[in-house]
Amino acid sequence: MYSENQSDVTEFILLGLSEDPKVQVVLFPIFLIIYMTTLVGNLLLIVAVRMDRRLHNSMYIFLANLSILDICFTSVIVPNVLVNFLSLKKSISYTGCAMQVFFYLFLAETECVLLAFMAYDRYVAICHPLHYNTIMDTMACLWMITLSFLIGCIISSLDLYFTFRLTYCGPNTINHFFCEVPLLMQLSCSDISSVNILKLVSSAIVLLTPLLLILISYVHIIVAIMRISSGRYKAFSTCVSHLVVVVILYGTALFMYIRPEHSVTQGTDKIVAVFYTAITPVLNPLIYSLRNKDVHRAIRRLHITTLISETGKKI
Repeated sequence: MYSENQSDVTEFILLGLSEDPKVQVVLFPIFLIIYMTTLVGNLLLIVAVRMDRRLHNSMYIFLANLSILDICFTSVIVPNVLVNFLSLKKSISYTGCAMQVFFYLFLAETECVLLAFMAYDRYVAICHPLHYNTIMDTMACLWMITLSFLIGCIISSLDLYFTFRLTYCGPNTINHFFCEVPLLMQLSCSDISSVNILKLVSSAIVLLTPLLLILISYVHIIVAIMRISSGRYKAFSTCVSHLVVVVILYGTALFMYIRPEHSVTQGTDKIVAVFYTAITPVLNPLIYSLRNKDVHRAIRRLHITTLISETGKKI
């Protein structure tokens, strides 16, 4: 019999996306390209918003923070996946797994809340344009960002505590490419029924509540857009980009965390997890930010400024 809060497991074995070495050789460059594209795209957006004063409003401040979250989020998981593609022993220490779970949940939950505030920002911009600068001033924007990080930190800390107060006495093999909480809990030799309930409650707070706020915001936005005679395409274009990100992130996260324990299937889980760990972070700057004309202009100006600076140094 094992005492509470004591685990014999010192490391976990990650089976990864595939156990076939040939498949791993193919997947390695694909994931490397996706990861590098994520870093470059999001860093480019952050620098553009930072350097161009015309982008110093709430919409672009939200976008820059979303890019920061995406860089950190994908960096928590993908580099370890790349290493495991080339390793014979695909293991992660007990402490390393706990740290990965915390930062992964913290960044993902923060992003979920931030997307809700971004939907509210679009609601104010389209439904109350005359009061937009008053309602969504810099201070209000910073408070929303701070609140997003605070909620993410609190909920992820609780999730971490209840997940790792369970006893793990073996087996220690996770049929996944990172320490995904639902699959990790299946390895526990403790009673996980109460933890499952707490997981569903926390998931409802950071997934269903923000999603409900997003849906309410977009119902009002769509009604407002249908009433205007001109400028519909531009308004819809801005909103569709946000909705694509929301559908991918929330759809995959709801599939993983708002469902009965017995419905967990590793094959499907791996495919779904790839979307929210690797695909969503690379799509955000591509379909939500870099397609924005203001951002395009800022990046071109940034490129021109860099060329002028380099030319001046050569002279």
